[in-house]
Amino acid sequence: MNPNQRSGRSLARKLIESRLVAGKPVAGEEIGVTADQILLTDTNGTLAFLQFETLGFPRVTPARVVTYIDHNVYQVDSRNSDDHRYLQTASRRYGAVFSKPGNGICHQVHLESFSAPGQTLLGTDSHTPLCGAAGMLAIGAGGLDVAVAMGGGPYYLTMPQVVQVRLTGALRPWVTAKDVILELLRRLSVRGGSGKIFEYTGPGVATLSLPQRMTIANMGAELTLTTSVFPSDETTRDYFRRLGREADWRPVAPDPDAEYDDTIELDLGAVTPLVALPGSPDRVVPVEEAAGTPIGQVMAGSCTNGSWEDMWSVTQVMRGHRVHPSVSFVVFPGSHRILEVMAREALVQDLLAAGAVISESTCGACPGIGHVPASGARSLRAFNRNFPGRSGTKDDQVYLCSSVVAAASALTGVITDPRARPPLPALVLPPDFHASDAGFVPPAGSDERPEVVRGPNIKDVPLGEPVVERLSAPVLLKVGDKISTDHISPGGSAALVFRSNVPAIAEFTFKYVDPEFVARAKAAGRGIIVAGELYGQGSSREAAAVAPMHLGVRAVLAKSFARIHRANLINWGIVPLTIDPDAHDAIEQGEWLTLEDLRASLAATGRVTIVSERNGARYTAQCVLTPRERDILLAGGLLAYTKGVR
Repeated sequence: MNPNQRSGRSLARKLIESRLVAGKPVAGEEIGVTADQILLTDTNGTLAFLQFETLGFPRVTPARVVTYIDHNVYQVDSRNSDDHRYLQTASRRYGAVFSKPGNGICHQVHLESFSAPGQTLLGTDSHTPLCGAAGMLAIGAGGLDVAVAMGGGPYYLTMPQVVQVRLTGALRPWVTAKDVILELLRRLSVRGGSGKIFEYTGPGVATLSLPQRMTIANMGAELTLTTSVFPSDETTRDYFRRLGREADWRPVAPDPDAEYDDTIELDLGAVTPLVALPGSPDRVVPVEEAAGTPIGQVMAGSCTNGSWEDMWSVTQVMRGHRVHPSVSFVVFPGSHRILEVMAREALVQDLLAAGAVISESTCGACPGIGHVPASGARSLRAFNRNFPGRSGTKDDQVYLCSSVVAAASALTGVITDPRARPPLPALVLPPDFHASDAGFVPPAGSDERPEVVRGPNIKDVPLGEPVVERLSAPVLLKVGDKISTDHISPGGSAALVFRSNVPAIAEFTFKYVDPEFVARAKAAGRGIIVAGELYGQGSSREAAAVAPMHLGVRAVLAKSFARIHRANLINWGIVPLTIDPDAHDAIEQGEWLTLEDLRASLAATGRVTIVSERNGARYTAQCVLTPRERDILLAGGLLAYTKGVR
């Protein structure tokens, strides 16, 4: 090849380069991109709007910002309602569309109503990459990063490697897109996508519907991917037409000779129905290995499997049958639009006749808000996460599967291989997905200044402290691998009702890992956490960083960090230090460590010397920072840094 000739570009690279405002798109280098669109949820979005106000921005800058009430929909007292009112009034004041409770789950509603192939989307939820199914660069981030982007600032990230996932063949009967992403998790584990974008190519892509692509892109978050991207093709166009949004469609695709950092080959015809065993989304086995396991609860839907296609498939399985007497079967349509079409197309009556419970279109049971399983019970879910305790029950046993495996199992009372049943009829999409837009509230005009209403549970946003010259503190907690943000700051209605009240939500920190952690942290005043691989995996939950900061945690020593959580730690002034396995094994909970010349080391090489006051042992930790990250961390976090430089 002529050295002056430009090589073919992947779709992901095209999308990044089209919005690049800082850095070079070279894998491993820091880049800054602008966000065309932003979505906020009622969990992280509440704090993001409070941060946006603290920073003093007069109005959101991106052309499309949408605030969704999709997690804490159940209003058991005034606190959720107060936060919803705050988000609605703040959205109206500052220029965001407001999506009412029950209107649907942010990712799916956003794709249906606002997605635009070729644009960038930044969201306060880790499953924002679902919109990559429509040819967007859609990335989940912490609330503080999103608040800055709402004000017009770039979103900074490390340029990922772009991996081609080349699909061939076609799915066989009873095999779904959920099985495709479970197969990738089986092969690669929850660590397999760290620092990468998966771009789906090959002849198999054309065989997948847009909802199937949505499932794959959504659950790519469990691979720790930065995001997933599909081309926008005629399949995308047809779906946009049915949504009444064909004018928003445009084709986007990689160059024919696109180059990739790596390639994964996947024959869709070789995929079989799969199930993830309790504990982690990557504990994947063929369904026949789990078949016969008794279950007490089954759930279908959620942001991963809440599309029309999923709801239609579930109805085909249930029609003319009844839910097993020992099973509670709950269906979560992903959006009010889909529920409205289900009613119009007579799916609702068949599900009700079978004994299914149709929930509001919410995240609901996925983060442990409602439909919490009984203690010790087994729950089979067409969801995306099954981290221990996430369902709201400490000793839960949550299995993950496709919608059709869930439906077949709901009829038998045990995990069931659906392939023994006759194949489903060919999917026929409704002529259109037109639905009411009554669930959206537009913003006020730019010349209006409506009041923003705060309830008594909404507290001011705290500021982080500048990194000290020398940190001497006890190890408050030592944990192993795969500690998720659910472990750090648990979900469930009891905790998440305090999402706008940092002192209150901090009381739940590590509650189900170590009930004494909060008291120990308060007594120490300053502390350190020691962890294993992939610390902070899962949800982009910002409380998992700001709550420990509020309790005095000033450093985390881990073998490795999940992308979003590492960024959140830096954004709140907590030093993320990488240690080797030997150091992790040697350090004990309760011992005092001294991080010598911490501030100077971070400002220079990023290599920090750690001394154990128990036995004098010395360890070396590494904190690789870009110049921008270094300045933010040393200042005490992004909020303190941004306020200082504005």
